[in-house]
Amino acid sequence: MNPATRRHVIRLALVVAAMFGFGYALVPLYNVVCQITGLNGKTTRVASEEAAAFEPDLDRWVTVEFVANVNAGLPWTFAPVVHRMKVHPGRLYDARFVATNLSTEPLIGQAVPSVAPGEAAKHFQKTECFCFTRQRFAAGETRELPLRFVIDPRLPKHVKTVTLSYTFFDVTSTAKAETETTQTQN
Repeated sequence: MNPATRRHVIRLALVVAAMFGFGYALVPLYNVVCQITGLNGKTTRVASEEAAAFEPDLDRWVTVEFVANVNAGLPWTFAPVVHRMKVHPGRLYDARFVATNLSTEPLIGQAVPSVAPGEAAKHFQKTECFCFTRQRFAAGETRELPLRFVIDPRLPKHVKTVTLSYTFFDVTSTAKAETETTQTQN
């Protein structure tokens, strides 16, 4: 191979390696950008003490709408107990959702939240949420799932309604594979 061809092959290999590295780093970078900017409706998790430190804005009301979806292929029902509530920014509130595994097998689900409008996402802060962990359901099991949240009083004044939407995904096979990998490493 002549020197010019060799340099060209090395450059192409470096480009491929750089593209692979960028693709590998894209998800963590995306999550950081979404957390900082509130893009894509990703919510924030805060400690109870931090949420309780907010000064409630008792002169202002914000309507919070709750939406629940189940991804195709997950045989569950999933719904909010209350579909909408009026809240004062800065005050802690509790909401509940109900999920049922309609399958004859145990399943593991993971809820993924989204907030609309996007600018409200960084102001919707949760201290407790079923979306923080995977939910294991026995066959036919029904369970109430808790949510505790506060709307940051710095939410822009023109935002009068915030929609919190959850979609449950089946992660049973992923969870089983992770468990098997962990067991073989120990």
